[in-house]
Amino acid sequence: MMYSTDYASPLGRIMLASDGDNLVGLWLEGQKYFAATVQEETEERPDLPALVAARQWLDRYFRGERPAIADLPLAPKGGAFRRGVWDILCGIPYGEVITYGDIAKKMAAQTGKASMSAQAVGGAVGHNPISIVIPCHRVVGTNGSLTGYAAGVDKKIQLLEHEGVDLSRLRRPGQGTAL
Repeated sequence: MMYSTDYASPLGRIMLASDGDNLVGLWLEGQKYFAATVQEETEERPDLPALVAARQWLDRYFRGERPAIADLPLAPKGGAFRRGVWDILCGIPYGEVITYGDIAKKMAAQTGKASMSAQAVGGAVGHNPISIVIPCHRVVGTNGSLTGYAAGVDKKIQLLEHEGVDLSRLRRPGQGTAL
């Protein structure tokens, strides 16, 4: 059984999901792959400790604090490659960004490969089931493009601005690129 609750954020409704002990999902309404990792029936349980902790974490985040990812019990569902990428995302500090290419280099080094596809990394980043907490919004294109956020570029910009990222060297993606 999976459990869920909603959270009203400055970015709109967020759905939170838990396996009973851990946060397994956090999706912004309308996000690509919304609740894709939740195959089971869900029961509304706003009082569940993991969901209470997630709402409190989000309260702190949207107040401008910088809560630690480790403050939450996380259990994102995904294969080893995706979990490896998500672990790297968890190491991106507030107020900073990293490129898909840089993550690919880190993944290659961790797996003992000569190189890794930035596109494969992009797929893993895009399928992150715990948005905001696992900060996939802090990933940008090598050329400074704000491409690739499953909840949309506008929400990505809002999150980066909220965290104090200098957007002057970043740009909106052009037509024909992944938005």
